[in-house]
Amino acid sequence: MAANGMNVIHADDGTVANMGRRMSELQWDRRESHVDFQGLVDEARDATQHEHKMGMLEAIKTYPKAVGWSVLASTALIMEGYDLVVIGSFYGYPTFLQKYGALQKDGAYQISAAWESGLSNGAVVGEILGLMITGVIADHFGYRFTIGLALVLVVCFIFITFFAVNIQMLLAGEILCGLPWGVFQTITTAYAAEVTPVALRPYLTTYVNLCWVFGQLIGSGVLRGMLTYTDQWGYRIPFALQWMWPLPLLVGIVFAPESPWWLVRHGRLQEAEHSLRRLTSEGDSDFDPAKTVAMMVHTNELEKEATVGTSYLDCLRKSDLRRTEIASMSWMIQTLCGSGLMGYSVQFYEQAGLSPAYSFDFAMGQYALGAVGTMISWFLMARFGRRTLYLVGLTCLDIILLIIGFVGIAPATNTAAPWVVGSLLIIYTLTYDSTVGPVCYCLVAEISSTRLRSKTIVLARNLYNIIGIFNNIITPRMINPTAWDWRAKAGFFWAGFCTLSLLWTYFRLSEPKGKTYAELDILFEKGVSARKFGSTVADPFRGDTVEARHGGIVRVKSQENEFEKQGDSMVEKMGL
Repeated sequence: MAANGMNVIHADDGTVANMGRRMSELQWDRRESHVDFQGLVDEARDATQHEHKMGMLEAIKTYPKAVGWSVLASTALIMEGYDLVVIGSFYGYPTFLQKYGALQKDGAYQISAAWESGLSNGAVVGEILGLMITGVIADHFGYRFTIGLALVLVVCFIFITFFAVNIQMLLAGEILCGLPWGVFQTITTAYAAEVTPVALRPYLTTYVNLCWVFGQLIGSGVLRGMLTYTDQWGYRIPFALQWMWPLPLLVGIVFAPESPWWLVRHGRLQEAEHSLRRLTSEGDSDFDPAKTVAMMVHTNELEKEATVGTSYLDCLRKSDLRRTEIASMSWMIQTLCGSGLMGYSVQFYEQAGLSPAYSFDFAMGQYALGAVGTMISWFLMARFGRRTLYLVGLTCLDIILLIIGFVGIAPATNTAAPWVVGSLLIIYTLTYDSTVGPVCYCLVAEISSTRLRSKTIVLARNLYNIIGIFNNIITPRMINPTAWDWRAKAGFFWAGFCTLSLLWTYFRLSEPKGKTYAELDILFEKGVSARKFGSTVADPFRGDTVEARHGGIVRVKSQENEFEKQGDSMVEKMGL
């Protein structure tokens, strides 16, 4: 037991010995010197200690270019957030309904619940396919190439949605646009996690959620401005505006540095050091890119001892199975906590009795608060961590959903009820985007191992998309007056799933706050429980086997001399 009361876990002795044998002849020509394994471990330890001591402001000063490149890549998610809110809001948009809807007996145009589900799920189906392809392409060709290819494809596919002459063609366009969106969902989060240090990880990974919110806010603003259009341009202009994002982003991605972690995994150590220099400034005299590369090499070798392969199947083996579970559930909870009600806010407000103009005003205020909430989460994560925010956030969301459900019981003659529901949805949005919404992106990026990060994120996001299909099928039926017509009473349904999500979070969600990837590897390999995860200190540089006795940690056997054992070189192991 450490002096501060925290458990200390060390790397397994066999792991250290195997790493010593594999890395004893590791070298790369950075100062015309040979780097033995012990020297590399010392440099990796120095880099790890430097990262732990680095605060947010110091990290920004050292990694200003990494912040810029990460923000640039993540901005691609604005397109998806924009399109999803546009499609969801179009279901209450007069000119869109006249073009793609069916005439009802009362003389109004309405898109059936089945077609609403089809349009919403079309993009999700495309995303699932795009995600699976992304995991393979990114591993072989790198993050830059994959993002660039997706940007080119989205430019082409927007033509289909813009010129859609019927609802079937519009569905085809949504499916094809989903392919590159699947790329953005995965690679932008992984890239942000790999080009920044521990101190900046929570901010730049959760910035992805902020991009979603910005896209939703922009989409609501555009639709609000189009309400006065009574012709086809009222819905075609919102589709056309999607072209303003890909081309400038593509120009930036061409010049972006590749992830140094990806380069290390492919044995390109000199390029990894060069990439780090492009991501950092020279203002921090204590920062040494070579030592940071040594830390990456050490972590990569540590993970090889736990999982040799990098296939999708490896994500379901040994300790990586638990990591995949946490990443998947963290993302699925985003939907299971009832956030789907926010996506149908405009239609919900209108069905609650508000005019279209007021509905869009409420939606814009809702998404603006979402952006504020994401920024609030940055301060909350630094203070309380990821697990605590999930627990508190889900508890609050559960209560809000129950209140919405009870308000929905009020008779239709109660004119105050629609305004109460609208106000509660705004409070829900602020709570969601201060906790579960943005924190999820930080969790999935940190929890996965570096060698399996892109594939773990792919699997987790696809499970999220499958839950999204379920949500897109039943939520329109809950809200649509031609289907179940539950309206606000849908809050009861989602409150039940929110409660189940809260229970899982308490027993299974681990706290990665402030830990390097190598330290996370050790904690997962040792099977530390979720509730003790955050308070346990891991040391990936000591070759000690430890065990707990009577509440304390006792060192059983030291294996530090194994550092110097000779064996097959890492070069031979990598087949270089």
